[in-house]
Amino acid sequence: MTRYEPAIDVDAITAIDMHVHIEVGAHGHPSLPADLSEAASKYFATDGPRPDLDSVADYYRERRMAAVVFTVDVTTSLGHQPIRSEDIAEGAARNNDVLIPFGSVDPLRGAAAVEHARRLIEDQGVRGFKFHPTLQNFDPSDTAYFPLYEMLQEAGVIALFHTGQTGIGAGLPGGRGLRLGLSNPMLLDVVAAEHPELQIIMAHPSVPWQDEAISVATHKHNTWIDLSGWSPKYFPPELVRAANSTLKRRVLFGSDFPMITPDRWLRDVEQAPFKPEVLPGIMKDNAVRLLGLGGTA
Repeated sequence: MTRYEPAIDVDAITAIDMHVHIEVGAHGHPSLPADLSEAASKYFATDGPRPDLDSVADYYRERRMAAVVFTVDVTTSLGHQPIRSEDIAEGAARNNDVLIPFGSVDPLRGAAAVEHARRLIEDQGVRGFKFHPTLQNFDPSDTAYFPLYEMLQEAGVIALFHTGQTGIGAGLPGGRGLRLGLSNPMLLDVVAAEHPELQIIMAHPSVPWQDEAISVATHKHNTWIDLSGWSPKYFPPELVRAANSTLKRRVLFGSDFPMITPDRWLRDVEQAPFKPEVLPGIMKDNAVRLLGLGGTA
């Protein structure tokens, strides 16, 4: 087992993509059940390939970008064995010039989830954790999950939460039983309040709760917003306004690859009214600070 240590030349890269899914694991194992993957592809109007981790690394290396990579552990909620976070960490260690591994644990497993996260941090060097309250079927504000957050805070790693609507399950009967309300960013306000040193990323434009996400980020300075999952030309104007002003140092570039590619994101951002002077922070410098990568940012 090789423990991940970053070897990213911050000055040589143009961007850090904070939101990249690994959807194919060992022997082609998928990250989600087939019906959910198909529904997401239809929602995003994409039928592009699902590259494995080493191919993802090559993709970002060609673009002189770094990427945060992860999967989602939905063992209890969906009865689907996840891609192993250990494998993602190993793959990132092989490609530590461009990849940064985040782990995923199943919050519904209680103390076992805390121990799993601890092992991923100590043994494999993961730099954060991805949570998807809707997919994982948990209320992130429930105090039952506070021991997990407390351990992440003590370890100094990042907690990244899906927020807002999701294309996963969209169009299926009853949305496949998935509950959007669990991904309301206001549920993260108590998490940020009770764990003030835990750095929390609220992923995606949080439609239909964008104002709630901005409110939380404005009040709790240990929270960040990533801009993944939407084309920038469709961003809510209040999000762009906040990114241009009060939140400019805590907004992060993310694509949601492979559903949305960084190529498309960069093409479409030209149609969004971001101020030129805030884009270097959004594209790279804010992430460099958050991830502790050093460099000249």
